[in-house]
Amino acid sequence: MKFRRWMSMTAVCLVAALAITVQVSAQTITTFNAPGAGTAAGLGTITTGINVFGEIAGFYVDSSGTPHGFLRAPNGTLTAFDPTGSVATFPYGPNLVGATTGYYIDASGVSHGFLRAANGTIATFDPTESVGTVAVNINDFGAIAGYYYDSTGETHGFVRAVNGTITSFDPTGSVNTVTDAFSALNDLGTLLGNYVDASTVSHCYLRAANGTITEFETPGAGSGVNQGCRGASTNNFGMVTGVTTDASNDDHGYVRAANGTVTTFDVKGAAPGYMKGTVPQNINDLGVVAGQFVDTSSVTHGFLRAVNGKITTINVPGAGGGSGQGTFPVANNLAGEVAGYYVDASGVYHGFLSQ
Repeated sequence: MKFRRWMSMTAVCLVAALAITVQVSAQTITTFNAPGAGTAAGLGTITTGINVFGEIAGFYVDSSGTPHGFLRAPNGTLTAFDPTGSVATFPYGPNLVGATTGYYIDASGVSHGFLRAANGTIATFDPTESVGTVAVNINDFGAIAGYYYDSTGETHGFVRAVNGTITSFDPTGSVNTVTDAFSALNDLGTLLGNYVDASTVSHCYLRAANGTITEFETPGAGSGVNQGCRGASTNNFGMVTGVTTDASNDDHGYVRAANGTVTTFDVKGAAPGYMKGTVPQNINDLGVVAGQFVDTSSVTHGFLRAVNGKITTINVPGAGGGSGQGTFPVANNLAGEVAGYYVDASGVYHGFLSQ
């Protein structure tokens, strides 16, 4: 199927102050499906992000295997959209004002970045040397980050300013530069990403708004193929989360404090193996991490890790118990809400919101 081939700091601080009193533990789970989502294995509704007001972005795959973008309002209303010329749409966000970014694929199989404003207006863009653009991050001011492919097949990072100016970059030693999805670009303009060196070892970096790049490694990271550090998310207070893969190809979660101190962790019951262990996805401004872990039966479960290290698990009723099935949180907000998707026993995808 087509889907299988593609697969103002002030405002933030005010919201953070309100959120301190909000419980971060999951209580009520609401499931949803986008109208038009397919109901066969490999099809359905996939969530990619949530903002502080509970607005959710994602995409759904219809019965023909075509992905379309959607936004879900806090009242549950879903609005589908596709940029003009799109045969596959993959949104990320939304930010504080309801703007989303993402990428779409045209009829020639080329990907392009897009910015969808809260009023539904869509602008498309590509860095100058791009032959394929993947936009995956938008902050609350409207700056966008992602990566693009050049004519040789190499990838490079980019940041698109609010005025539309695009700046590309590569950390020293990078063969392929990637900025990860979800909340990897914060409101200070700091970007979290990872790059692969000539030995295909992954390294993490932080890129400041002025372009300064600081690389960092995680304790226990291996130095072999597909090993090392991978970034997932950074919040507005300099905390970072992601995955470190050790010399045995086992994945572990980590949290990096603003002062650079790194703490690794594992969810009880997580199985060893690459992309099978503990995989953080997002860290909110309270320092709560949301993510996934895979058990010894290859079933995926969600988790929340509090600042004190306490871990609670999330399992959506109706999630399948077979290999590749289960619960997949992707983002959490300051209100303690967690958004994601789950895969049922028939292999169909559904969105969920945990409050």
